[in-house]
Amino acid sequence: MKHKAVVLGCGLVGATMARDLASDDEFDVTVADISAENLREAAVEPRLRTAQLDLGDTQALGKLIEPFDIVVGGLPSRIGWQTLETVIAAGKPYCDISFMPQDATQLDAMAIDKGVTAVVDCGVSPGLSNLIVGYVHAQLDATEDAVIYVGGLPKVRQWPYYYKAPFAPADVIEEYTRPARFIENGLQVTRPALSDPELIDFPNVGTLEAFNTDGLRSLLHTVDIPNMKEKTLRYPGHIKLMRAMRETGLFRTDEIDVGGVKVRPLDVTSALMFPKWTYEEGEEEFTTLRVTVAGRKDGQSVRHTYDLYDEYDRATRTSSMARTTAFPNVIMARMIVRGEFDEPGVFPPEQLATRDGVFDRMVDALAERGVNLTSRVED
Repeated sequence: MKHKAVVLGCGLVGATMARDLASDDEFDVTVADISAENLREAAVEPRLRTAQLDLGDTQALGKLIEPFDIVVGGLPSRIGWQTLETVIAAGKPYCDISFMPQDATQLDAMAIDKGVTAVVDCGVSPGLSNLIVGYVHAQLDATEDAVIYVGGLPKVRQWPYYYKAPFAPADVIEEYTRPARFIENGLQVTRPALSDPELIDFPNVGTLEAFNTDGLRSLLHTVDIPNMKEKTLRYPGHIKLMRAMRETGLFRTDEIDVGGVKVRPLDVTSALMFPKWTYEEGEEEFTTLRVTVAGRKDGQSVRHTYDLYDEYDRATRTSSMARTTAFPNVIMARMIVRGEFDEPGVFPPEQLATRDGVFDRMVDALAERGVNLTSRVED
């Protein structure tokens, strides 16, 4: 008997998740979205069913998910919390990538009461990066330092932004405005987004610049590592431009008066800027992730480094950011629906990294999809 799965959201990532599940004879898949255009494009896949509705309407969402065995989330952060709460209340297992600002683990007690297994932040970073940190942390006798570098970029740099955005505009700009929390000498500290720039060389890419972003999320509380930070990667020059725009007020979300009309600067900025940030059909891009975890094992200093580099898939016409974000989520969803992990509660990925071979199964399943994670250990 097939598992019935519903994918919430049919953007770049949601459509990729839906197609991956639909390619598996084990699943009967429906993808839901408010956009008729997105659904028409998805319907090219004959094994996919579609449902058009406003997924921000929690009553409609609750009714939609009633007949399904597993719910897979690919929605913007602004409705991530209410969606998680609705899915848990319906008693459905859930795997999600939403970069919600709220602490999803606050719904842990509700999930336990409902007998629901929910895995959140299960994309590339947060997601795969969390799994790596949790996995290596468990191997070491004492972990001293963990650093995550991640970014998705067009292969061809174009002035003036040196960037294009695969995600919802508000979620991208939030990386430039949300204060970055990290751990320094055992204490949580906060610094402005876009702070502490540094230049780093990557194979296949060249030199990129990195800046502080608020991507540690659950890692701030779930692992005991005295020094941790996450940094986002862009082409050199991007940080200076985004800082100038932010300090000018172009990312503000409060209303201002312009000629007697109330407008939010962020809305105007998004309307003007994001057409220039949108990828063209077939435009090639890449995703790079580096996670380093250092500490001590058997009395010796040791550093583990994991690298991922993935490019636009010409055969399937799928962006690397969509692939690397979608695949960890649907791989985890399969583990849940197959009963490989069924403990009730809300779990960030690092809490699953050492359970019953979850990490190894994740790495192997990614490799089967052409997303390869390499690692090295240095003294």
